[in-house]
Parts: sequence; structure tokens; C-alpha cells
Amino acid sequence: MVDLKRILLFFRSSLFILLADWLDFKSKKKKRRGICSSKILWIRRFSGFFFAAMLMIILSPSLHSFPPAEAIKSSHLDNYLRLPSYQASHSSKYRFSFRKASGFRNADECGFTDHRITGVCNPSLVHVAITLDVVYLRGSMAAVHSILQHSLCPENILFHFIVSDADLETLVQSTIPQLKFKVYYFDPEIVRNLISSSVRQALEQPLNYARNYLADLLEPCVQRVIYLDSDLVVVDDITKLWITNLGSRTIGAPEYCHANFTNYFTGGFWSDQRFSRTFKGRKPCYFNTGVMVIDLVKWRRVGYTKRIERWMQIQKRYRIYELGSLPPFLLVFAGRVAPIEHRWNQHGLGGDNVKGSCRELHPGPVSLLHWSGSGKPWLRLDSNRPCPLDALWAPYDLYGHPH
Repeated sequence: MVDLKRILLFFRSSLFILLADWLDFKSKKKKRRGICSSKILWIRRFSGFFFAAMLMIILSPSLHSFPPAEAIKSSHLDNYLRLPSYQASHSSKYRFSFRKASGFRNADECGFTDHRITGVCNPSLVHVAITLDVVYLRGSMAAVHSILQHSLCPENILFHFIVSDADLETLVQSTIPQLKFKVYYFDPEIVRNLISSSVRQALEQPLNYARNYLADLLEPCVQRVIYLDSDLVVVDDITKLWITNLGSRTIGAPEYCHANFTNYFTGGFWSDQRFSRTFKGRKPCYFNTGVMVIDLVKWRRVGYTKRIERWMQIQKRYRIYELGSLPPFLLVFAGRVAPIEHRWNQHGLGGDNVKGSCRELHPGPVSLLHWSGSGKPWLRLDSNRPCPLDALWAPYDLYGHPH
């Protein structure tokens, strides 16, 4: 079969050569005759190039499909972001099929909502931010499903979905029709040059860094948000997490001070006083950035996004850590976190699915189960090699079978 693309490329190259030869010949001929001024020669040469450009546009189909300008973020309270059409077509090869979620009853105890205040700025809303992408979509939908199922007042929850590479709005609406949500486009190019290689390739995905930019993406009237990873389920009323008292802190998260904090940075970091002294006067503890309550007002005022970006730039030059988006958060916030009960992040359940790697719950009550790590419950369930705790995730899975 003839390769049309190669023929077009050959034709275009040949056309340039022929035009160049023709222009050169005409120029020499005119100089010999001495009848053309330089002005006329310039006009004719420009006409030749214009003619060549028009031919290329007419004959080359690839030039008829310029991608439209990329959207940056949603700017209207009542409108959802529409992704560029070329990105929407990219997702068409993924044939997801989710069954429709059942309705959620509202409790009589739910407070009165002033319906004169609509949209994102309604002060009665609980704001939850989650990323949506093709790889983790199944987990994100299960997380949303679990939140609604256990919320006393699900109608008060507004989900902020951050996306980069697929138009998933219709799928979300059809799966959970009563869901309140907005979609925001996060441009991967914002962080492309800031990301350094990591111990796991999955940690290098640009959307992992969208949490750094929530204060810019979300409307200014949104003063607080709960950020959640896509590999977890909530088994308690998320409003309890929402009302966490942050005091003077900008973020709140469960802290784990028994962990060896030095392991999160390289030896070069600890041996260089320029870097290690950043923790002077602080008592840094590890915290998992997959569950955070964020005061966006304080974040915007201080400019924490720029501080995180500066550490990412230092990492590109000096290689001070091996993990992805976690260490910059630790550098900025460790020792300055409002502690939240451990029940809100029973993390580490995603241990590799090899003998003896299945994790158990930490002692104490449980409000949120988090499969952080490389093993995800939907993958282990599909392969018929689940860990015991994966059975706690399964009831929230809305995934059906591909068409």
C-alpha cells in the first residue's frame, strides 16, 4: 500500500527545490539583462514563496487540523470546562463502562441551604478536590462513591475534578447524575520542566503535581479544600474532616513522627547546610500528601506554590530526593502541619502484591483507607490476587465491563 504521508513529504521537498531553482534562474537572467530593479525582484520572489505556501496548504491535509487554543481553567461559576476537541478524541479509545450509582438519601438533620447563593461560592458547601485521569479513573469514581455513601448531607459536597488528558465530564455525570462538580484543566507543561526522575515512573506524571496549584485553579471564593488521592475510600462523614481546626497552619494532615524522616532525602541533602538547615527550629514529621485539608486563603497570601516550585528547581540541579511530589511538600510544610487523627489516613495499603506484602490496618479507628503504594485494589481484584483489605474497597467500585 502506498504511503500517502511520504509522497506528500517528497512532493513538498521537491516543490521547494524546483521553486528555489526557478527563482535563482530568474534572478540571474534579470541581472544579465539589467532590466529589473531590486524592488521588482523582491516582489517576484515574495510572490513565488507565497505561491509555494498556498500549494502546501492546499495539498497537505496535516495543515488543515491546527489544534484549538488550550483552555487553562474554568472561570465561570455555572459553566463546566470543555477540553479541546483533539484531547477529547484522544480518550475515545478508552471504553469505560460504569454502572449508575444509586440515589443517596439526605438526612433530616441537614442544615438549611440558602438557595439564593448558588454555584461554587455557596458557603454551605464542602469542597473536595480529586484528580481524574484515564489510569486512575476507576479509583477516583470509587472514592467519590464512598464519600457520597457515608456523608450525612451529600448535597452539600462539591467536587473539584482536576484533569489533563481526557474529557471525562459526560462519563461522571452519567454515572452519578446527582453529583455536584466542576472540572478544571491542568496544563502539564506548567510542571514538565520541573519534574525530575523518581523511583517509580508513576510518580513522574504531571497531574501528581496539580495539588500544588489548587489555590490558582479554584475560584478565589473557595477558601478551604480537602485534597484526596484517587486510590482511597472514605468510610465516615467527610464533614468531620472538613471542620478540622487548622489554627495558624495552612494545611492539616495525619502526621507519622515515628517514621525515619531522613530517608526522604539524599545524603547530599543532609550534608549540605544550604539545604538541611531548612528544618532548623522545626520538628519535621512525615505526612502523606494524599489526604490534606488546605486553607487556600493562607496559601495564596504566602505564595506557597512558588516556594514548592523553588525546591523542585533545586532538585533538578542537585538531586536532593528520590520520590516525586512528596518531598517538596515536606520541605515547605513538615513541622508546620496541623495534626489530624490517623483514622483519616490509614495509608500504605498498596504494598506490592508479592508474598507477605499485603498490609494490615494500623491500630485504632478507621475513617479513610488509602492504598498508597504501587499495588492498587482494582488491579489485584481483576487479577484474582487480592489482598484481604481489598475487599473493603470493592463495594464502592462502579466499574462495569468494557464494551
